[in-house]
Amino acid sequence: MEITITDVRKRYGDVVALDGPSMTIPSGSTFGVLGTNGAGKTTLFELLVGYDRPEAGRIAVGGLDVEDAGHRVRERVAFLPEHAGFPAGLTGREVLEVQAQIRGIDDRKRRIRGALDTVGLTGAADRSVAGYSNGMGRRLGLAAALLADPPVLVLDEPTAGLDPRGVATFHEIVERIDRETDATVVLSSHVLSEVERLCDHVAILEDGQLRASGSVESLRTAGGHDVTVVLAPSGGPGSDARTELLAAVQDWGDVATTDGTIEVECDRETAFERLSTLEYDQLDRFEVREPGLEAAFREALAGEDAGAASEPAAGPAEVRSR
Repeated sequence: MEITITDVRKRYGDVVALDGPSMTIPSGSTFGVLGTNGAGKTTLFELLVGYDRPEAGRIAVGGLDVEDAGHRVRERVAFLPEHAGFPAGLTGREVLEVQAQIRGIDDRKRRIRGALDTVGLTGAADRSVAGYSNGMGRRLGLAAALLADPPVLVLDEPTAGLDPRGVATFHEIVERIDRETDATVVLSSHVLSEVERLCDHVAILEDGQLRASGSVESLRTAGGHDVTVVLAPSGGPGSDARTELLAAVQDWGDVATTDGTIEVECDRETAFERLSTLEYDQLDRFEVREPGLEAAFREALAGEDAGAASEPAAGPAEVRSR
């Protein structure tokens, strides 16, 4: 289900929280909203799910305006806030039963079993949530969001505060949802590697404005960011092949060496032109590493345009601590 955010603006007193950009979140995508703490991610999500109203602009989910058709939109959107608490006296299953009753969900037992299975909490479903770890609590919140099989799932900092195992588990769950359903998943994070792993599209927010947006691949390659060519010469560190390769790549770009490899950072065109000139019997292997999102993120925070990869997008900002 497509989401469109158009020229959205929001103030809190004298503070401009959202400064008017626009974005389109493609139907069925896993869309990452990337930004440092306070960049606007939570404010955007609160407007998207109808917790607050913009002062100007429009947000539509599947063509329905969030302000004009709030109830119908909320039926389509499930939200996992960054801080979701549950009554300590209930078990995980009881929490989901209450949530299902509130939402008027039919076939509650089947839906609850399915949600518990999806998030890996079946074995802990009848334990008190007071004994749940932080990661288990986050997964229970996700199970509650999944009860109604929502076409849109909004996750605000879903891995915040989790240990590495909890982060890995949550990543696996999001990847499973992406793989097995048609849901549009929108998640926020300030962790580049997380967005790069989970998302196919991304928007970068800073200071109340959208700095860049587009597919992850387009942002990686925008602006001609350099690639890294890794060459593993045949014959080992002291071989003639290594010496000859090292001499051959000196004018490609920035060269670094280890005992086992030669690494050259250069522009993409140079990399592929020059690779074709090498004597391949000198190589055990080679690879070309494409840039990640880091370069695009650095440019975004510096206020630079990410180039042709940017699409019209709406960039909210948040200066409150949420």
